[in-house]
Amino acid sequence: MKSLADILTRVAQDHPTTAKSGESAAAGADVCPICRGTGFVLRDVPISDPDFGKAQPCICTLKNAAWERAVHLRQVSNLGQLERLTFERFLPDGVSLSEEKRATLRHAYEHARAFAEKPVGWLVLHGSYGTGKTHLAAAIANVRLARGQPVLFVVAPDLLDYLRAAFSPQSDVTFDQRFEEVRSTPLLILDDLGAHSTTPWAQEKLYQIINHRYNARLPTVITTNMRLQDLDERVHSRLADTEISELIDILAPDFRQTNKTYDSLDLNSLALHENQRFDNFDLRNHELMGEQRASLAEALAVAQRFAENQEGWLIFTGTYHCGKTHLAAAIAYERLKRYSAAPMFVFVPDLLDYLRAAFNPASTVSLDERFEQIKKADLLVLDDLGAHSVTPWATEKLFQLINYRYVTRYPTVFTIAIDNLPLETRFHARVFDPGRSREIEILAPAYRPSLRPALRPASATSAPRVPRRRR
Repeated sequence: MKSLADILTRVAQDHPTTAKSGESAAAGADVCPICRGTGFVLRDVPISDPDFGKAQPCICTLKNAAWERAVHLRQVSNLGQLERLTFERFLPDGVSLSEEKRATLRHAYEHARAFAEKPVGWLVLHGSYGTGKTHLAAAIANVRLARGQPVLFVVAPDLLDYLRAAFSPQSDVTFDQRFEEVRSTPLLILDDLGAHSTTPWAQEKLYQIINHRYNARLPTVITTNMRLQDLDERVHSRLADTEISELIDILAPDFRQTNKTYDSLDLNSLALHENQRFDNFDLRNHELMGEQRASLAEALAVAQRFAENQEGWLIFTGTYHCGKTHLAAAIAYERLKRYSAAPMFVFVPDLLDYLRAAFNPASTVSLDERFEQIKKADLLVLDDLGAHSVTPWATEKLFQLINYRYVTRYPTVFTIAIDNLPLETRFHARVFDPGRSREIEILAPAYRPSLRPALRPASATSAPRVPRRRR
């Protein structure tokens, strides 16, 4: 006669999924070969083992739970709004910074990149508003998510609201479940610590989260603009522990204030085109063929070369919404990234309005001062030349500007809609001077949103050159 242990062991071997999940079963090829779709298995252990006869989650169940948790954390993080904050879009040397400030920004950038590759310990980014702390923290999160790793990115006040929401009768989870989810997440990025309300409950919950992660040595990134000594003393002691935490002070000024150095009293509209870079220029291979596709690829290749050398003049012509402005803005951002001298990106009708505003009695800047700012810009992008009003005054001012840059050979980029050609004779003679300028005619039609895919990196390979069309 067989013993009870032998019988139960045989049952466990023949029927590894005696406990059922009810929801895990799949059909056909999707059925897990281990648990046969139930989601649970019985471990093959001796009868004396405490786990004998107990249903255990199958590996497929654990994988599904991990995936669902990662999706949930991404939703809580709301990183969809911050996916543009990547390391590639960060300016590690800032704009016109002193050597000391540039060094601290570069130091923070390099440590953030290293942490993104291997999240170990704590990284604490400290600095004033707008110094790039959140950008670097979000870039770390985006790297980890791109690699399929779970991460929770949350602003401190939002975290507390997220926890409080668990007290609502409509909440589908308990407070304890939500609190455990936050404090034990594989990578927590807590942005703007110190911006939360300082109620005893809020202070205590934040301390419990930080203390748990400190004791468990869980990877954590924290950004704050507060002096550490002004934080809760218990929190301060853990953030300042050099055995686990890397504290980096960023001395760079507010990027948004720095931008004012190249905004020229709000004339520069480059900030409005911050998402128009070379790496997301759409070559439209999904819809274009022949000359149209080739001309767009040529325009991208020429723009990238001009961004590296920035000599002479470059003119993009074509129909409206064919990519001219995108490429011109991308050149300007490359200039900003490579050199301390900042570019000026100007929509031509706005330029003339800006000059006219000097005649207002309340203006504190004279016409000459405004005009001087523009004509001597290290790189000037004149977007939509020909779209301006053709009053004698407007025409004369614009010609003076173009003629000055023609004589001084300052790098200049123009975008011109095909409908605005030819220009007035004296403009045309300078703008299209073959000894000074290169015209790139984009033959592609206007973008059609219904056919345009999500932004993606552009191909670096250019198509064969397109024969120039004569006018």
